[in-house]
Amino acid sequence: MGIEPDDQDKNTVTGSIQSKLSKAFTFLKNIRARKPKGLPAYDPAVHAPLIEYEVPEKYTEIERYWVDEPYAFISIVQEKETPHYYVVEPFLTAFEKEILELVYDDLQDILTLKDTSTGVTKEEILTEKAIWLFKRYHVSLDVPGIHKILYYLKRNYIGYGRIHPLTLDQHIEDISCDGIDIQVFLYHSKYRDIETNISFEEMELNSFVIKLCQRGGKYISIGEPMIDASMPDGSRLQATLGKEVTTRGSSFTIRKFKRDPITPIDLISFNTCNTEMLAYFWFAIENKRSILFAGGTASGKTSMLNASSLFIPHLSKVVSIEDTREITLHHDNWVAGLTRESFIFGGTGEVSMYDLLRANLRQRPEYIIVGEVRGKEALTLFQAMSTGHTTYSTMHAGDVQTVVARLENEPINVPHIMMQSLDILCIQIQTYVHDNRVRRTQTVVEVTGLDPKTGNIRINELYHWDPATDLFRHAGESYVLNSIMQSRGWDKEKLNTELDNRQKVLNYMVEKKMRDYVTVSLVVQAYSTNPGIVLKAIEDDTLPELILQTA
Repeated sequence: MGIEPDDQDKNTVTGSIQSKLSKAFTFLKNIRARKPKGLPAYDPAVHAPLIEYEVPEKYTEIERYWVDEPYAFISIVQEKETPHYYVVEPFLTAFEKEILELVYDDLQDILTLKDTSTGVTKEEILTEKAIWLFKRYHVSLDVPGIHKILYYLKRNYIGYGRIHPLTLDQHIEDISCDGIDIQVFLYHSKYRDIETNISFEEMELNSFVIKLCQRGGKYISIGEPMIDASMPDGSRLQATLGKEVTTRGSSFTIRKFKRDPITPIDLISFNTCNTEMLAYFWFAIENKRSILFAGGTASGKTSMLNASSLFIPHLSKVVSIEDTREITLHHDNWVAGLTRESFIFGGTGEVSMYDLLRANLRQRPEYIIVGEVRGKEALTLFQAMSTGHTTYSTMHAGDVQTVVARLENEPINVPHIMMQSLDILCIQIQTYVHDNRVRRTQTVVEVTGLDPKTGNIRINELYHWDPATDLFRHAGESYVLNSIMQSRGWDKEKLNTELDNRQKVLNYMVEKKMRDYVTVSLVVQAYSTNPGIVLKAIEDDTLPELILQTA
């Protein structure tokens, strides 16, 4: 017996522009999975609750929220001003635990890859096989018991085991397990570094790390005990096995992938930068000026790169090169490259960023995006700039001087003469404003050439962040904008009008909360095709309808 789709789940275009586009694009397949045969429906109003939970003694609960309703929620408790993160999942009776272990073992024998070739989801197959086993055992389980067992089966077979609820929490940026019998730590967007109620024993942790690496398509062993991998959802994994390289035992760190990418509209809303700065980036990117985003760890440089790349003209050929997939573009003419480690000892079969970049230069790309430059690929990147390719990348460096020092010294060794091919340098920082952790664009500078006397790079600071007021200051006249103005035969009035119009578009999107990356891409595309229509739609307050017609 299948589930009849609710009205809200049918493919109807309702709600805000964001919900319409999310239904129209994925995205375009918003049909609920059918209910597997024999699965009784769980109704919280009729059946007993799946979760029994009491706040631990000496703790005070300060927040509670669902991550997988009605199966798992998060309880933030506090003791002596220190918050703790509690994952709360269904409680199993001794009988239900016995059935779970029996079904879990038997499923390993009856699940086959052939089952997934029928167009049915893994979750549906797992559920139907489990129900078949329940009937074969002739066990008597109530409805909550069936759903609790199915939750743990799905969590362990399809999800990420004990840390699965953590991967579902949109407030979590990093998940860190530091060793045996050590509580897992998180970086929470609200509570910062916080300890959880999850820990692993030695054998369990070793097995879990091996499983995580397998999910990322990598093999970890005592012979190769340290692995970097990309998880199926795009999250970044760094793991170690045993005590050879980490003396407290196996460890793993997962940097979570944001399913809904940060866009220029988010950057304005977060005050990472202002509308004037993003209008400048938009105009510079459209006119093929190269940009390098630099900053410390977790300073927001990749987010700036990802958001700014949405300004690339939609028909341009784009090539991206990354260690871990983080760039998300709404461009059809886009080649997304990923590096690959060697399959065997000795490096045979390795595909590095340098290899990908060198190969991609033969594909005649108009825009090249490199996730992060660390070594000899940076020299190739600057060689590409020198030959007229527009490039965007990130680098670990806290200020302009550090960027220059890293570029001109080992292992990069970019000649001074090539550095002037870079047009714009953007420095990102992670700092605090009123005790809140924030990311800000500290400064935007333009490379204007080399000093003929000293040979040093000459820069022009265009914008800087004032920490006292948390505002961005315009520091001087733009060399890049004047260069574009001259090359296009414009006067100052035409240039200022163009920048003002782009600010109007961005401000309107902020006001209407048109912030998802598909919407932003479509607006940029519509503006590049016919800016007059977009500006008229803003005046008439009909831009959402115009974008829906474009979609």
